Amino acid sequence: MNTATSDAIFQVKDLNLWYGNTHALKNINMDINKNEVTAIIGPSGCGKSTFVKTLNRMVELVPSVHTSGTIAYRGQGIFDSQYMVEELRTRVGMVFQKPNPFPKSIYENVAYGPKIHGIRKKQMLDEIVEKSLKGAAIWDEVKDRLHENAYGISGGQQQRICIARCLAIEPDVILMDEPTSALDPISTLKVEELIKELKKDYTIVIVTHNMQQAARVSDKTAFFLNGEVIEMDETDKLFSTPQDKRTEDYITGRFG
Repeated sequence: MNTATSDAIFQVKDLNLWYGNTHALKNINMDINKNEVTAIIGPSGCGKSTFVKTLNRMVELVPSVHTSGTIAYRGQGIFDSQYMVEELRTRVGMVFQKPNPFPKSIYENVAYGPKIHGIRKKQMLDEIVEKSLKGAAIWDEVKDRLHENAYGISGGQQQRICIARCLAIEPDVILMDEPTSALDPISTLKVEELIKELKKDYTIVIVTHNMQQAARVSDKTAFFLNGEVIEMDETDKLFSTPQDKRTEDYITGRFG
């Protein structure tokens, strides 16, 4: 469906995933390219979130999951027995649907990952926190409130704090699972602007049920249906001239 390129950070080949006897992902083949935003669209329950959580093996936290096929991250199979899952999750960060800051200060939220990785010097932590908050386009809003509880700020700000927390461990890829579905339109716009900015330095995969959002922020879009990739193409092409009738029916609102 999508030929391998040297720009591919992830190469997914013949990926199948089952929850017990339920076949949730079926023969997925796709590349995810460096410094691009790849959007995953499709109706509820079609495997979008499952797929994204497979890329950093978070799906394995669910009992009775098993997979076949391969996912290579920078050329190395992530299911290989010698591949350390902690290392994968450091390189491939995740931002969830609902903002989930820790019940700590804004500063401690962002410094959490670097501290786990052994960084203890206050000056270094201060620099990482400032750089990450600037990277998440929220420094100016919170720089005078760093030691206040992260729960005291708005949902849109909390989501950008969670993005800053993700940036603080210097990931290579950022997975975003419906990152704006719990946010108001203005906060959504801020996160979308941020995504466009972040792709200069990161590779981003975003699951979204909002097709306008996919059209606005992504370079490529994959349409999932019943656990399969029906079609994947450059975003403007997929939305303007879809090749598959099912894609066309979905994006024109005939179902989903």
